[in-house]
Amino acid sequence: MRTQPYNVLFLCTGNSARSVMAEALLNVLGKGRFHAYSAGSFPSGRVQPIAAELARAFGYTEPLRSKSWDEFAQTDSPAIDMVITVCDNAAGEVCPIWPGQPVTAHWGVPDPVAVDSDEEGRRRAFQSAWLMLRRRIDLLLALPLEKLDHLATQRELRAIGQTAASREQ
Repeated sequence: MRTQPYNVLFLCTGNSARSVMAEALLNVLGKGRFHAYSAGSFPSGRVQPIAAELARAFGYTEPLRSKSWDEFAQTDSPAIDMVITVCDNAAGEVCPIWPGQPVTAHWGVPDPVAVDSDEEGRRRAFQSAWLMLRRRIDLLLALPLEKLDHLATQRELRAIGQTAASREQ
């Protein structure tokens, strides 16, 4: 039986919205069982204010910051069990070699930052991305990970992104 939490790294290009929202969601919902992180291939250097606001309102109290995925490819970094890309750009990029060969999956989520709208429209886009991530994280939390081997875990994580995507569109 596993006694350590699963370490999950959510990746996106800018690490300013989707990946940080996923980090906050999993850290709140998976407390004790999961520890989530987020990073970007080309981090923007700042977290989008609406993403930070949603995280705070949900009860996430840790500071969110935009950071490079290089922080998690170091030998002294936490051992990552799962790497989940949440944007199409990061999914297509060549990722660093992660120590320990973590399970990988892609959960594409539309970019709320790219929405060209008024404040209300932007808020709706962020809320939609938040809810999409929440549904997928709920599915992750329902998995009997202690009973799944590496390949089965990868298959299940990838299915969450594919199945959820078809229902959400």
